[in-house]
Amino acid sequence: MELAMQMLGLLTPVLIIHAFVIPILKLLKSTRLPGVIALMGSGFAVVATSIIFYGVQEGGPMVYTYGGWPPHFGIVYEVDYYNALLGFLTAWIMLVIVIYSMWYEHHIDDPSWYYVLLIGLETGILGCLYTGDAFNLFVMLEVLSITAYGLVAYHRDRAEAVEAAAKYALIGAVATSLYFTAVVLLYAGYGSVNMAVLSIYSRTYVAKVSAAFKYLSLLSVALALWVFTYKSALVPNHFWLPDAHPEAPTPVSAALSGLVVNVGVYATARFLYTIFGPDSTIASYREVVLLVVFILGAISGIIGALMMMAQRDIKRLLAYSTVCHIGIAYMGISAGFIIGNEEAIRLAVMGGIVHIVAHGIAKALLFMSSGVLIDAAGSRDLDEMKGIGRYHPLTSISMILGFFSLAGLIPFIGFYSKLLIALGYINSGFILGAVLIIVISALSIPGYLKAISAVVFSTGGEPRQRLEKTWIEPILFAMALSLLVLGVLFQYLWPVYDEASKALVTVDGVNEYISRAWNLIPVELKLFMGVTP
Repeated sequence: MELAMQMLGLLTPVLIIHAFVIPILKLLKSTRLPGVIALMGSGFAVVATSIIFYGVQEGGPMVYTYGGWPPHFGIVYEVDYYNALLGFLTAWIMLVIVIYSMWYEHHIDDPSWYYVLLIGLETGILGCLYTGDAFNLFVMLEVLSITAYGLVAYHRDRAEAVEAAAKYALIGAVATSLYFTAVVLLYAGYGSVNMAVLSIYSRTYVAKVSAAFKYLSLLSVALALWVFTYKSALVPNHFWLPDAHPEAPTPVSAALSGLVVNVGVYATARFLYTIFGPDSTIASYREVVLLVVFILGAISGIIGALMMMAQRDIKRLLAYSTVCHIGIAYMGISAGFIIGNEEAIRLAVMGGIVHIVAHGIAKALLFMSSGVLIDAAGSRDLDEMKGIGRYHPLTSISMILGFFSLAGLIPFIGFYSKLLIALGYINSGFILGAVLIIVISALSIPGYLKAISAVVFSTGGEPRQRLEKTWIEPILFAMALSLLVLGVLFQYLWPVYDEASKALVTVDGVNEYISRAWNLIPVELKLFMGVTP
């Protein structure tokens, strides 16, 4: 537990140090060193998040106080089963992306700044997931956003890349400003930005607050959710993603779709379950908010699935697939609008969490696999990529397995995530929820088949260029096999996902998150806060 706590405190500073060291080493004129330093940083993140995940399994939620300042008075990182799992997932996928980037370096004209931004992106994502402070979430969203804008515009000699990054950045700047406004409103109303303290106040203030106070809380939640849905590309805030993905470097596309969009889903669930639960100041509106999120998730799933069919650019097709599957994840985590059936809610939310895992691995895999085939074909156009997969069978198999998991075929992990969401809604009596999951899955299949048919089974010309570095293909194949292994072993991994769901949905899970932070505040400081210990 002590080691896990130390790793939690070291994670962000160590990643930042690695990011700052990279441009200094540029003076040595080595093209290899930036990638090696980035690999060391992402490798440390894997070790740290693994130890943190194990520490949470052994001892429950843990809180790291930066500078020794207790919660409410200082910035803290707080990790429970929910964000420990997502942090673990993020670090492992980012490690593969960094390794893939070393293969992709022939497309990168300045590796130093590329890896600085990539490690900065990882720092921002993990910071968003681990922070226990609503204001620090704003800071980490800025770190994530600025690095993402730079990575999307990395091929700055292409007008389309600059345009996509500008669109992403301009609306993104508005989004983070709106979230800052939400944080200001929360602080004005509650006098705190610590998530655990906000959770306590949002419940203890219920009996004595005015209607105006409730509306202030609801407005802050509405602003925050708009930002979170933008970051996760949920319809109607999805418009930046189909432009950003095709123009960004392929490993960046993998990070955007496999990891960045998860932050919005995570934060939405954290706000609507941990901070503003069913007995909070917005209790009378919370079910409506969650129902709206469910509806937007369903619309996003349908639109994403339909738009896939019309795409010729394989990266654009995968981008709309992200819109589709983020919609499914939101349909899972929004199940709290169901009243009086905690078991059904927990099952559906667990499905949403599993879907984040399944989609994150599969989508990162698909973008990286497509990057290998795009290099061979010299084009992203499916018509010009016809048959190219037959020259790279290992990559083609990896791509097919990734699509199978997204489609929800047995026994891939993507099947179990959709099954859990559907079962949750069936058990609650809301059959429409299960039907929509089936409909979205069915609508998405033609898009997957279109890509597989064009790249693997169609007849076409020979590769325009030969791939000299094929060592990346076994790594992608191993990643594809993980989707199958995670599905086959799902019954043994059930407790992991179940605990992550309990941390969000159950009273005991939320209370444990709250108490770990609250107990670190000294008695005299609680009196200063105006609270009787």
